[in-house]
Amino acid sequence: MASTPLPSSAATAANYRPYKLPLHHQSLPFFRPPPRASRPATVLRVSSPPNPPVTSSGAAPSSSSAKPKGETVFFDGGAHYGDLLANLLLGFTLLWLPLTLAAVFRAFFLRYRFTNLRVTVISGLTGQDRSDFSYKVIKDVQVVPRFIGEWGDVIITLKDGTKVDLRSVPQFREVAKYCLAMAEKPIVLEEKGPKGF
Repeated sequence: MASTPLPSSAATAANYRPYKLPLHHQSLPFFRPPPRASRPATVLRVSSPPNPPVTSSGAAPSSSSAKPKGETVFFDGGAHYGDLLANLLLGFTLLWLPLTLAAVFRAFFLRYRFTNLRVTVISGLTGQDRSDFSYKVIKDVQVVPRFIGEWGDVIITLKDGTKVDLRSVPQFREVAKYCLAMAEKPIVLEEKGPKGF
């Protein structure tokens, strides 16, 4: 058998022309080539004031209490596993199914981080929704225990009136006391009775 020689890659590249749609099809929106896939930008909402202004001497004004330069994590985690388990057990009823779906979403796609500088709430399917705020903007912290007090909701009221509701937080009493201590507020929690799941 005689085989025909393959053309060289340089010759093939010189003769290659990409296919172009006819002119009357190029204006249709579903025939346009897709834009380059890029990761969407992370949404960052910050309600804390910007850094203090730099004085003419080049140093920032010193505060009365020396704060550490590094960020130390006090709590980093998601919703309490008991919330998910209780809602999964009750999810067999059609009436409780929407609450079960909300608990599954909280368990897999919600993270809370409390550090010595800020409170961070990360949510969304890929973690692109992120809310940060400083302890300086906290006006009040309330807790609502759930189940038998194993987990609970932490409601943080900011000075501008915004309420941040953190659902199914494990160790919620310690987290609320830490927030009040970091905000330099008196540590008196307004705790309401258990509200259910």
